[in-house]
Amino acid sequence: MPRYKRAQQPGGTFFFTVVTHRRRKLFYEMNNRLILKKAIMEVQSTHPFNIDAWVLLPEHLHCIWTLPEGDTDFSKRWGLIKAKFSKELSHPTTPVWQNRFWEHFIRDDRDLQTHLDYIHYNPVKHGLVESPRDWPSSTFYRYVQEGLYPLNWGEGVTFNSDDIFGE
Repeated sequence: MPRYKRAQQPGGTFFFTVVTHRRRKLFYEMNNRLILKKAIMEVQSTHPFNIDAWVLLPEHLHCIWTLPEGDTDFSKRWGLIKAKFSKELSHPTTPVWQNRFWEHFIRDDRDLQTHLDYIHYNPVKHGLVESPRDWPSSTFYRYVQEGLYPLNWGEGVTFNSDDIFGE
C-alpha cells in the first residue's frame, strides 16, 4: 500500500476536499448539517484553526483553513471532526466518510484566489444552482460583504482551471 505524505507547513493555509462514503448525500438534511457544524466548532475549541472559505454540497465539502503559527496537524483535526460527526448519526455502523481527504498547500495569493473561486463556483459546477449567490451553504456572501466578489460573480461563466481539486 502506498504511503501518502501530507504537506507540512506550520501555520499554513490549506485547501481541502472531504467526501462522504460512496458519495452519500448526507448534507441534504438540515440536522446533518447542524451536526457537522457542531463537530467543527467542538474541534476548533480544542484545536484552533480559521475557516477562510467553505462550501458544503450534498455529498462533499471544500474549504480553506489556516492553522495557528507553528501548527501542522490538520489531519488530527479532520479525524476528530469526522469521528464526532459519525458518532452523532443514527446509523454509526455504516461508513460515513471516505477514508482519506484531499489537501493542497496554498502557495501564494494567486493560488488562494484560484481556490476561493473554485469553492464558491462549485455548486454551479455541480448543477445545483445557476449562480454562486443562490447556494446558501458557502462563504460566498461573506466575500461579497467584504467587497472581494460582486453579487453577480460567476453568473453565465464556466470555471476553467488546469488545477486538480480532489473531486
